[in-house]
Formats: sequence, structure tokens, C-alpha cells
Amino acid sequence: MISERGATRGASGAAEKDDIAALAKGGRTNIFGFLLRLAARMPFLFIGSRVYGAAVLGRYAYAILVVEFAAQLATLGLKRGLAESLAHEDRPHSHIVADALFICLLGCSAVVALLMIVPEVMFPSSGINGSDRLFPLVIFAIAIADIALAACAFRYDIAATVRARSIIEPWTISIAAGAFYFYSRRDGLILAYATAMVAALIASLWPMLRHYGLPRGWTPHPGRLWRMARHNLPLAAADAIEWGTRRLDFAILGLFAAADVAGIYYVAQQVASLPQKLKTSFEPILGPVISRNVAIGNLGAIARQVSQVGFWIVAAQLGIALALGIPGMALMGLFGAKGAFVGGTAALAALLAAEVLAAPAVVSEAALVYLARHKNILISLATIGLQGVLTVAAIIIGTDVGLAPLAVAALPAIVLAVVLAFAAIAKCLLLGSITASRIRIWRTSLVIAGLTGAVVGIGFTMLPHRLEWVELVFGIPAILASYCAVIWLVGFGAEERELFRKRGLAGAE
Repeated sequence: MISERGATRGASGAAEKDDIAALAKGGRTNIFGFLLRLAARMPFLFIGSRVYGAAVLGRYAYAILVVEFAAQLATLGLKRGLAESLAHEDRPHSHIVADALFICLLGCSAVVALLMIVPEVMFPSSGINGSDRLFPLVIFAIAIADIALAACAFRYDIAATVRARSIIEPWTISIAAGAFYFYSRRDGLILAYATAMVAALIASLWPMLRHYGLPRGWTPHPGRLWRMARHNLPLAAADAIEWGTRRLDFAILGLFAAADVAGIYYVAQQVASLPQKLKTSFEPILGPVISRNVAIGNLGAIARQVSQVGFWIVAAQLGIALALGIPGMALMGLFGAKGAFVGGTAALAALLAAEVLAAPAVVSEAALVYLARHKNILISLATIGLQGVLTVAAIIIGTDVGLAPLAVAALPAIVLAVVLAFAAIAKCLLLGSITASRIRIWRTSLVIAGLTGAVVGIGFTMLPHRLEWVELVFGIPAILASYCAVIWLVGFGAEERELFRKRGLAGAE
């Protein structure tokens, strides 16, 4: 009996090590994907800000805000819920994926029809022409690609997400934005976005079909589809609220501010959202790992995995936030003519801080959506409600006291950082109480490494104004190098360092 229990514990420990190895592999792939996305996203921001201008960029940004939110609703939570269905149901996996895609198609049809009838929702401050009514069709490509990539992630194929979202999508939109400018300055960015989403869809469906094949013998069954959709409704609500929390600042600002101010804020938001991809791209690999441990009731392993992945994400995001935020004025000066976008530096700094503060909440939520769906939603609702009230109040007060428009535009970003910190604390405490374990994401080593990187970065900002290029060319690498050296030596234990050195863990790289 004792030997049997020991064997069970040994098997459980080995399985947990395999899970951590798979997560580390995903981390390595995601870091590579981040660098690719950074290299590809910058040309689009340069083209959008310098060629199209802040006003056109602001119109485009509000339109994609609406269609991406609609696409988020259309997935009905299956972007994360699919992993649970694949882990628990006995039917052929190709049939389960087909059910998810069919439900997604139904959801897309509903929201696309609504937006085509009322396109003013996407373009509240500009006229509507014939092509604007067709733009919602891009929702099909966004949502279906999300489901396809979630299916790939269940097989630990994170490379599919990197290819689709970090290579094909951003490079396509950058190239297409330059090409479509000669066709229409008004609609060039929107046409480029649609082209990129279609390209990403193709890149997502191909690996999904390779993993699962065609669903031979599958037929849609209304009862089965309804049960799947109903089961994922709490998760859909959590996804929509979490996504809305990250976009509500821009949505409210777009209603109060001029199009050019919205365009400047959008550039700051896009630069700041680059490290967010590290966090969101971990979700597909973390979901299957957690869902398997939920199925066997291994709550201690879930707490350890959330703590480990949370630390990795915060460590990566903090370094990136320092590298982009400290030389923020020089970085924002790259966009637009004659420093037109420099006024967005304060918003950039606050948004980068928000990304770092939000990471523990998002990682904890990856487990809470399985363990405490309704409580998780209540915290998310409280967060987005508080954000909405504080954002509107901050903009009104800032305007009344005579702050400059770009100073007012920084207030929603500051509010976002505050409310996301609140959500992170609440969700970590909730998950800790459920698993009877401490969710340990923030560590002393992060403070030491952060201070080191900050000192190096501030030194570069003290150079004369004419040497701002030195901040970017040498300062950013120096900040990252000093930060990474400290976090590697002080923050990562011997096992973590070995884990990130290995290749071929949990599948081929």
C-alpha cells in the first residue's frame, strides 16, 4: 500500500514537472513571438501615424475596437472553454472542434448582422459609405481563427499562434497599409486590417486541420450545441469583461476626445500592448494544463503553476515596460511629424504599468474560470464598473480644471492601472483561498532587477536632447541587458534556468 502511494505521488510529481516543462516551452516560444510581433508592429504604427495621420488612425482604432469586441462575444467563451471540452469529453476531438466552430459561426452571424444594420456604432464621429457596412464581415475571420488556435494550443502547438498572430498578421497589415494608402487614405487602414485578419485565418486553419483532420461523420445536433454554449456562457462573460476592461479606457476617451487625440492615445496603447501578448499567448497553453489538474483535483499543482507562470510573465513584462517606458518621449517622438505624438508619453507610461499590474489577475483567472466562475465574474464586473465610473469622472474633472487635451487623455490610463491592480489582488486572494496555497507571483528579485534597469535607463535619459537616438539605439538594449542579467541570476533558481535552457521538452520546439 505504501509503495502504491509512493508510486502515485511519484507519477503525480513527474506529471507536474512535465506540465511546467510544457509551460516553459510555451514561454520560450512566446518570447520569440513577442520579438517578432514587436518588429512587425512598429512599421504599421509608423505608417499609420506618419502617412495617414492621427485623425485617420483614431477613426480606424475605434472601428476595430468595436469589431474585436464583437468577435470576442461571438466566440462564446470557447477560446478558453474548448480546452475543457477536449479534456473531459469522450467524443472524437475533431467533432468537438467542429461543434465549437459551428457555435462560433452562429455567434458571428448574429453580431455581424447587427453591426451591418447599425454601422454608426463602429464609426460614431464620421460619415458612413457603402464599404463601411461590409467591415463587420471581418469578425468571422477573427473569431474562427481564435477557435482554431485554441484547438492547436490544446496539442501544445503554440508555434501556430506565433506564426499567425506574430508573423503573418502584423506583417500583412503593415505591408497592406502602405499599399492601400494609394487606393484610399480614408479606408486604407481598415482594408489593411481586413486583409491581415483573413491571412491570419488561413494560417490558423491549416495547422488545426493538420492536428485534427476533417470531422468525418460529424453532424450538428441542436441539443449538444446548446449545452456546449450554455456551459461556456460564464466563461464568455468573463472573457468579454476582461477584454472590455482593457479597452474601456479608449472607448470612453473616443467619445470625449477629438479624433487626433484618440489617434495619439491609440499609438501609446499599441506600444504598451506589445508586452500584453506575452500574457495572453500563455493562456492557450495554461488552459489545457490547468483543466487537466482540475479534472483530477490537484489544486496544489494549479497554485504552483499559476505562481510560476505568473512570475515568468511579470518578469518579462516588467523588463519590457522599463525598456519602453523610460525612453518613452524619444520613442513616441518617432511617430508623427514634429513631435506630434510626444504628448502621449504619460499615457504610455501608465499603460505599461497597467500591463505589469494586470498580469497576476489574468493568470489567476486562467484557473478561476474552472474553479470559481461566478465569483470571478463578480470581481471582473466590480473592476469594469469601477473603471467606467472613475474614467468618466477623471475626464470630466480634468477638462473642468483646464488640463490640456493630451493630459486629460492620460487619465484613463492611470485609472486603468489602479483598477487592474485591485483586480489582481482580489483574484490572487480568491484563488489562494480555493487552493489553500499562497499565489506567489511578485518576488523580491523583481524589485532588485527593476531598480537596476531603471538606474541604467535614467542614465541614458540625462543625455542632451539631440542625442535622443542614443536612448533608443543603445539605451533600450542596455536596460534589457542589465535587467535580464539580474533576473536570471537572482530571480531564477537553478531548476528554472535549466528548464529554459532545455530544448525538446514537451514536444519539439
